[in-house]
Amino acid sequence: MRKVAFLLSAMLCAITFSGCASEPAPTTTSPMGLDTLELLERGEYLARAANCVACHTPKGAAPYSGGKAMNTPFGVIYSSNLTSDKSSGLGDWNEDDFWQALHQGKSRDGSSLYPAFPYASYTLIVREDSDALFAYFQTIPAVSAQVPDHEVRFPFNTPFALSVWRQFFFKPGVFVADAAQSVSWNRGAYLVEGLGHCGECHTPRGVFGNTQSGSTLAGAYVESLGWDALPLATGLLAPQEQREMVTLLKTGANKRDQLSGPMAEVVFHSLQYLDTEHLGDMTEYMASLPITPAQLRPSLQISVTAARQLSKEGEAIYSEHCADCHGVDGLGKAHQYPALAANKGVIAASPNNAIRMVKHGGFGASTTARPRPYSMPPYAHQLSAREIAAVLNYLRSAWGNAASAVSPQDVWRD
Repeated sequence: MRKVAFLLSAMLCAITFSGCASEPAPTTTSPMGLDTLELLERGEYLARAANCVACHTPKGAAPYSGGKAMNTPFGVIYSSNLTSDKSSGLGDWNEDDFWQALHQGKSRDGSSLYPAFPYASYTLIVREDSDALFAYFQTIPAVSAQVPDHEVRFPFNTPFALSVWRQFFFKPGVFVADAAQSVSWNRGAYLVEGLGHCGECHTPRGVFGNTQSGSTLAGAYVESLGWDALPLATGLLAPQEQREMVTLLKTGANKRDQLSGPMAEVVFHSLQYLDTEHLGDMTEYMASLPITPAQLRPSLQISVTAARQLSKEGEAIYSEHCADCHGVDGLGKAHQYPALAANKGVIAASPNNAIRMVKHGGFGASTTARPRPYSMPPYAHQLSAREIAAVLNYLRSAWGNAASAVSPQDVWRD
């Protein structure tokens, strides 16, 4: 009710607004440097970079046929059909219609789209890339698949609510290169902020689903997924560290780390298909981001005495169940089992992701370079909540790690 009351108040305030501020003239030249590619090949590459297939393809359905349920705090929204079907897809659209959707967040008939479609990020895509994307989608075989009606609750399902949201939280724009930065940095910014729409998960959101501009890419708890999207700021990287980061994004694993959960899906559908040069551009941009406090899922309080006791118990559990793969020293095995010492997922401000991995296990990304990734077995059926909390307390305090304690209650609430 508090959300509804606040929104209605905001609606009343918005009535006094005279209109949107003027937007800059659209830029047409793409930062991507794909001029040598044919139009359709270019569009396919851009669709990979934007990871369109992940949200527009329900499990077991034809690629891009739409109808995948997107859970939000305001209800369920279903992704659209991007195939060339004339009745339910993009078959009757043209380049201008598609550009309007990406740039303005409006459908072909001029109605506002729900921001679950990340047009707040896609508005940065330049017209040249928008046209290439549209040309590619027109080649997707037509699939007649009507998308279910959205299940968004009142008053968030009203055109008035959408117009108010747009008034407060959306301003159309296009990517503008920073003349003080390198070509590669600008290309990385375009990929991360625009096409890759990384901020949709990695930036904290306000009560109305708006991304918080003061905490861009600082990390956030993604309620619909149950995972924390960790901060993307890496700080300055040595050349070897940057190469390892590129390898991680390209293959899902490197000498020390392995991506799991939602990020493994991003690698599978998107990042493995990007040029190594472009992944390097992304890491260059991420290295320049300011390091700010992450807004991850908070852990519950536990006393110092209880944490020490759990850690002591956890050392024995680690020795029995974990050391064979991850090593007594926590350094793992290169390209097989990730190191746990100084592991960002292990020592994150929130233990949420580590809890999920121990309880439910998971696979890394299956990629061309690593078609059969190593897996993590689940332990929820074998270890109690206290035992899982114990081993995580040990992991988060051993080998120089210095992260907050984990309580059994943290494990229960997952």
